[in-house]
Amino acid sequence: MSAVPQPEVVTLGCRLNIAESEAIRQLAGAGVAVVNGCGVTNQAMRDTRAAVRRLRRRVPHAELVVTGCAAEMDRAGFAAMPEVDRLIPNAAKLLPASWGSARTNAPRPRAQTRAFVGVQNGCDHACTFCAIPQGRGASRSDPIAEIVPRVAALVEAGQREVVLSGVDLASYDDRGARLAALVERLLMGVPGLERIRLSSLDPHVVDDALFALLTQEPRVMPHVHLSLQAGDDLILKRMRRRHRRAAALALVERLRAARPELAIGADLIAGFPTEDEAMFANTLALVDEADITHAHVFPYSPRAGTPAARMPQVEPEVARARAATLRAASTARLARRLARQVGTVQRVLIERPGDRGHAPDFSEVRLAAPLPIGSVHDVAIVAAAPDHLTGTIA
Repeated sequence: MSAVPQPEVVTLGCRLNIAESEAIRQLAGAGVAVVNGCGVTNQAMRDTRAAVRRLRRRVPHAELVVTGCAAEMDRAGFAAMPEVDRLIPNAAKLLPASWGSARTNAPRPRAQTRAFVGVQNGCDHACTFCAIPQGRGASRSDPIAEIVPRVAALVEAGQREVVLSGVDLASYDDRGARLAALVERLLMGVPGLERIRLSSLDPHVVDDALFALLTQEPRVMPHVHLSLQAGDDLILKRMRRRHRRAAALALVERLRAARPELAIGADLIAGFPTEDEAMFANTLALVDEADITHAHVFPYSPRAGTPAARMPQVEPEVARARAATLRAASTARLARRLARQVGTVQRVLIERPGDRGHAPDFSEVRLAAPLPIGSVHDVAIVAAAPDHLTGTIA
């Protein structure tokens, strides 16, 4: 076990997994290697298995533990892998007892630039393509009274920015207190917290209170990532999504009218079952109409046990080609947005290794010389590449 003096944690998947891996890193003991895997797609399952094999080769004498949605969805398969010593269920991976830890309080976080804070888990919706409820269970939310001191501790440890994360973050509900109430309590209760970001939001449940924070509160960053998935109404219906194309576009237009500098990101699925060329064209057009500059695009892959897996399938190579087209369209929108920022001054949070960081709208900014990691500076933008900005200290 001495080959791994500190726990080594490999993370795949969503921002919530990133937040949970940080907690695991504090709870797991020396000699432990962990794969916190993802099960959102078949490829994510394959990637998790590959990560297990790579980690075993790198630390042959460690206790290798697998957790996360991948292990939850295929317990027998991962338990049968010769590289794996132990599985920990998703629901138990943040319990000290699962790691043999005597800790009863949350461990002090490591100082870093941006912290991912999981505040909600699970999902009560039944999108036809999604197997995540199998891995995460029903929706549940951490109490505001626990989250505020947790974030305060992160800020005290050096974080300047937190990303609130969840499987279905917009459904956050602490006995009637919704996501906007949580954000307001953090703004009031942690005055040293400079920047708040939110992970993917379901556009159907962006209420007036949350809309006001996204558009009026300067400490809430002007970058909204929406779980859009598609731009065709029939496909959205077959996905069993709760919004339609017009409603999504109306939300984006309202957001931009209230806060013009706001950037839009989106989750999009290409090649969903029954998607024909006209349906795909509607999703492709959505990228331009909503000016989506930060797209997370997935080619559809069927998950066993989901309704979509029983629908007429699009050929995998067609789904992959459509995904590439969507990514190219979003990349082109990003390049246009970056070009418009030349000549502006952006407030940049410096990240590792010190010569880069992100502006409030999540545009990447690179610098000629490194600055202290975690510091925040006004940066004059002097040039734009297709995927990043270049600047100098203003």
